[in-house]
Amino acid sequence: MGSARRNSEERTSGSRAKLSRGVRRPPDRSPVLQRPFVAATFAMTVDGKITTKNFSPVDFTSRVDKLHLFRQRALADAVLIGHSTLKRDNVRLGLPQADLREARIKRRQTPYPIRVIVSDKGKIDNRLKIFQSNISPIIIFSTKRMPRKYQKSLREKATLHLSDAEHVDLATMLRTLRKKHNIRTVACEGGPTLFRSLLERGLVDQLNLTIAPYLFGGAKAPTLTGLSKEFLPASVHCSLIDTRVVGEECFLTYRIKHPRRRST
Repeated sequence: MGSARRNSEERTSGSRAKLSRGVRRPPDRSPVLQRPFVAATFAMTVDGKITTKNFSPVDFTSRVDKLHLFRQRALADAVLIGHSTLKRDNVRLGLPQADLREARIKRRQTPYPIRVIVSDKGKIDNRLKIFQSNISPIIIFSTKRMPRKYQKSLREKATLHLSDAEHVDLATMLRTLRKKHNIRTVACEGGPTLFRSLLERGLVDQLNLTIAPYLFGGAKAPTLTGLSKEFLPASVHCSLIDTRVVGEECFLTYRIKHPRRRST
C-alpha cells in the first residue's frame, strides 16, 4: 500500500462516496479455521507497483480510495502491520471518521481496532506515533531476539508475545490473536513482505485491491508480493467477488481460495 495513502489518516474525512454500498464485514469463519479471517488491503498502479523503488511516500490514489482503506480497517477487530512499514509510514492506525467508530460500536466492537505489529528483531522505536496514542491496545509479536532495552520500553506501551524462534510464526500469531484476544477479523495493511509471508502460508482470506490510473515501471519497485524474484511455493487462486469503478479507479475484491485438506 502506498505510504501517502496511509499517511492521510489524520486529514481524510467525509466523502461518503459511491463505494460504501459495496463494503461489508467478511463472514466469520474463525470457528472452523481456529484463526481470524484475514483481509489485506492494497492499492497499486496499472503495472502492479505499490510504491517506488525507494519505498518512498507516493500519493497516487484518490480521496475515495483513502476512505476505502479506513472502511476496511473499521470492519476488523484488529489491524495488522509489519514493523518496516510502520517505521516508514509512522501512523497511529486509527479511525479519523466518527461515523466509522459509531458503526463499530453498533456492531458491539470497540471504537477502534486493536493494533498489531510484527517484527522478527523487535527493534521498535517507542517514540513512533502509534505509541503516543492510547485509542486501542497494541500487541507486538516478535522473538527473543528483541534486545532487553526494547522489551523494557515496549512493555510499558504494548502486550508482547515473544517466541524462541528466529522468525515470528504467523500461523501461531493468528491463533493467539483468536484464542487469547478474541479477534475474529484482521485487516492486514502491509507491507508486501508481510503479505507475501501470509500468502505463502495460506493465511489470507480476502484481498481488497485498488487499481490506480498510473504506471511507475522499474524492476526495483515492489509489487504486492514484494521484490522477491522467487515464485510463490504454489500459485494462489483468487475468486473475484466484487468490482466497482469510481472515477478513474477500479476497486476489486477477491476471495482467496484455499486448497481443501484431504481427510485422513
